[in-house]
Amino acid sequence: MATTQAPPGAQEFVPADTHTLDELKSAAPGCRGCELYEDATQVVFGRGAAHARLVFVGEQPGDIEDQQGLPFVGPAGRLLRDAVGDAGIDPSTIYLTNTVKHFRFELRGKRRIHQTPGPAHITACRPWLVAEFSLLKPDLVVALGATAAKALFGPSFRVTKSRGELLPWPASAQRPQDFPVAESKALATIHPSAVLRADDRDTAYQGLVDDLKIAAAALS
Repeated sequence: MATTQAPPGAQEFVPADTHTLDELKSAAPGCRGCELYEDATQVVFGRGAAHARLVFVGEQPGDIEDQQGLPFVGPAGRLLRDAVGDAGIDPSTIYLTNTVKHFRFELRGKRRIHQTPGPAHITACRPWLVAEFSLLKPDLVVALGATAAKALFGPSFRVTKSRGELLPWPASAQRPQDFPVAESKALATIHPSAVLRADDRDTAYQGLVDDLKIAAAALS
């Protein structure tokens, strides 16, 4: 009976003794930790303040992000920037990244349709996220959407039940020993793309802003 072999993972491609985010970013295009690199245009690494107090973690890059090589530059990213401003968060204090660094999609004609990363992709890409956190050491981590929240807090975590709740990092993280941010707090909310899909966008957007206001208050 054939078995599905798990991806090798990114650990061997993450440089040891890295001192800067730029070093990590430079190494990321060489990652072959899972098969997603084969079809994606490029790796999409995190960006933002090197000493960010607040880190946003999303699911994966989308089509536009894959083309431009930058996270959160598509419609969801623009909405997130608006929500950050409306919540009173200084954008110069944040860092944006994703749980998975390559775009997973399926072709329908000429369109590339988003596919949610699987558990194997999340596990394979985890060493990059750990390396980012080890350099950033933020005060607060905000998980955007179910994929990011489960990657950080564990598979049983439900954003719908715990969104907007300020959590102590060691008690909430799935494997807190992986992330050297023991003094940090954590919060989960919806992904901005969920606002774009909502029937009542105004209400969904306000809910996102209200959650981010809790993050802003925690930082202050």
